[in-house]
Amino acid sequence: MQVAVIGIGLIGGSFAKDLKQLYPEANIIGIDKSEAHLDEALKLNIIDKKGNYEALADSDVVFVSIPVDSLLEELPKILDAVGEETVVMDAGSTKDLICQSVMDHPKRRNFMACHPIAGTEHSGPSAAINGLYEGKTNIICEVEKTAFKLQEKGLEIFQKMKMRIRYMNPVAHDKHIAYVSHLSHISSFMLGKTVIEKEKNERDIFDMAGSGFESTVRLAKSSPEMWTPIFEQNRDNVVETLEEYIQNLESFKQLLVSRDFGNVHQEMSNTNRIKQILKGIPLTKK
Repeated sequence: MQVAVIGIGLIGGSFAKDLKQLYPEANIIGIDKSEAHLDEALKLNIIDKKGNYEALADSDVVFVSIPVDSLLEELPKILDAVGEETVVMDAGSTKDLICQSVMDHPKRRNFMACHPIAGTEHSGPSAAINGLYEGKTNIICEVEKTAFKLQEKGLEIFQKMKMRIRYMNPVAHDKHIAYVSHLSHISSFMLGKTVIEKEKNERDIFDMAGSGFESTVRLAKSSPEMWTPIFEQNRDNVVETLEEYIQNLESFKQLLVSRDFGNVHQEMSNTNRIKQILKGIPLTKK
């Protein structure tokens, strides 16, 4: 099996590392605009060799993990280059514009629109890890537009990686992911910004920061090159979630201003139910 991984960072590199374990016979070709990334991936044995789009025609699987603005531009070119039996899968955090970009492409049947919800705050080939996708959810959009035989090829890989598969339309995906992913990244970035601007003596931040602050601000270390295009493509949904979030922050602030600590406690108690949701336990209606 020949696999081309386009974008050898955390996501693409981790995909390649898992494939090497699951399919020892696989020949993994790395494609990346950064020559340094390719050299590093070779040195770390993440890929077997460097390549370009000419290798796509003979590849069984193409996995694309590049920023979503580049994906809009490159995906049609990738489909132009692949063979008839090649399945192309992406890892983009937005789906609506990406699906629209190849809606009328003659090889639309070769594309499986995916969003494996996995990652860390780190980037680059050295951030790639085995088992990144295990137990994580992979959202697949417009699966009916992918040739059935090619669906099976992609699904086999994700199932061997022990991922949970969910199907969703691209519009719903972008709306929901704005709440559970995009908003949390903005919150983390802005918390980091607030603390940096307030605490001019950075030593105080490091000395006083506990595990709660560290875990909350962790996402602020994420790549701006990756996240700016995501916020741009999902702007309307992100703005809507921000408006709701800001309204909740304002309401909580007013409870503090008015010394209404009974309702402060109640708000936090109500929100504790998020533990049930994250464990998959349905909330009982009161």
